[in-house]
Amino acid sequence: MTKKKSDRNFDSIAAKFQQNIYQTTKGRLRQLVLQRDLAECEALQQSSRVLDVGAGQGQLALWLASLGHQLLLTDLSAEMLAMAAESAKAQGLSEQISILNTGLAELAAGGQQYPVVLCHAVLEWLAEPELAIAQLWQLLEPGGTLSLMFYNLDAKRFSNIVYGNFNYVLRDLAYKKKVSLSPQHPLNPLDVHRWCLAQGFELVSKTGVRCFHDYLRDRSEQETEFDKLLEVELRYNRTEPYASLGRYQHLLLKKPL
Repeated sequence: MTKKKSDRNFDSIAAKFQQNIYQTTKGRLRQLVLQRDLAECEALQQSSRVLDVGAGQGQLALWLASLGHQLLLTDLSAEMLAMAAESAKAQGLSEQISILNTGLAELAAGGQQYPVVLCHAVLEWLAEPELAIAQLWQLLEPGGTLSLMFYNLDAKRFSNIVYGNFNYVLRDLAYKKKVSLSPQHPLNPLDVHRWCLAQGFELVSKTGVRCFHDYLRDRSEQETEFDKLLEVELRYNRTEPYASLGRYQHLLLKKPL
């Protein structure tokens, strides 16, 4: 009997996730790119209710709360959400956030809708990512905006060719041993775009996230030249071919009225 896939829960490695992802240059860069995109998002130009699906430790949600928005943070990981709540208390933002320890399927079944929904670095950890697009549609009000970021299969393949990991690429990126913090199901951008358009979403914008950071020959420059790297990223990460080389792709999508 084939074992049924399940959605990923990070309860056992929440602290490790914080250290190895959020407190690194790649985490900082991702945060700043998303902040730029969302700061320009029409739906967030005035105070709004925002649902953050798979909010993790809530860095982006707390930034939005600091701008006056009301946030509902949801995640399968109670440990991640506890860290988010602790950060909110430390920043004096507890009254602007609510926390719910649940998954996307349960949220969609609840019937509640929001003007803005965030779903960042979640699809690649789900057992049924295509179904998730329909569930996100259900959670969004007509006229609402979905901020969707996912791990890019094309970029993962390209980076491993650049690194010289030819056997890994020729095995279709299959590891015998899984790496706990590395998404094991990167998504083909063409598939994600097709799923979104078939559902009825309208594409507002596409941004590459970490279009250059991961390809630097001298990895030390990720830290020593971070400000210049960020400037280059923000200048070119909406322009092809660079946008499609981002380790993640960030889509802003609108649900028609």
